[in-house]
Amino acid sequence: MCQVPDIQILYEDSALLAVNKPAGLSTLPDGYDPSLPHVKRILEQQAGKLWVVHRLDKETSGVLLFARSAEAHRSLNTQFERHQVLKRYHALVRGDPVWQKRSINLPLQPNGDRRHRTVIDLDHGKPALTHLNVLERFGQYSLLEVEPHTGRTHQIRAHLSSEGLTIMGDKLYGDWKFNYLTNMEAQSQNDVNELKMLITGMGLHARFLEFTHPDSGQRLKFEAPYPAWWEVVLERLRKINCLDMDY
Repeated sequence: MCQVPDIQILYEDSALLAVNKPAGLSTLPDGYDPSLPHVKRILEQQAGKLWVVHRLDKETSGVLLFARSAEAHRSLNTQFERHQVLKRYHALVRGDPVWQKRSINLPLQPNGDRRHRTVIDLDHGKPALTHLNVLERFGQYSLLEVEPHTGRTHQIRAHLSSEGLTIMGDKLYGDWKFNYLTNMEAQSQNDVNELKMLITGMGLHARFLEFTHPDSGQRLKFEAPYPAWWEVVLERLRKINCLDMDY
């Protein structure tokens, strides 16, 4: 029997429900196996009927918003369509960008190769804009804040890949392998094996979501705590970076 992960409630009222989606759980039914658990079905068992406002990739964790009425759904959809919703993700990546801040404005075409990935397509792609900011550097690794201005399929993953940056644990858009860690630190194989075990998901997290409440008109901002393994990996990377500079 499939074990269903816990879903943390960040906020709820009569108009909306905001949760911290765990990685590995789809927002909606899986296209290949509709019987698999998904966030909407799990929440509706307790909260009643919900309307999907936006989606997160299955392996992406973080703030996910649902409407609890058709009216709220229309209002929130309009805000997303008009780019009035502020979305900020955090990404753990392999790579040390030469820039501190950067905007990527490259058109994207979903399902553009044999692996069904979103690809850069200057001729036929749809406009896509992503803003990047380096929050921390750990030698060969970085923590980025990512703000997608548009909402294309796999936009963040495709744009980061175009910069030669691979999200930790992203098996589709990069070949991130644990043996890269041996190039970063001159420590024992036991430490490398420890890091292999610590990275248990994909390093992309919907950290902040800001929008206008459909009823009150109040501007709301929600922050989703990192998954537990993120905290452990960040602490380990900070320690490794300090050791790497201590020579």
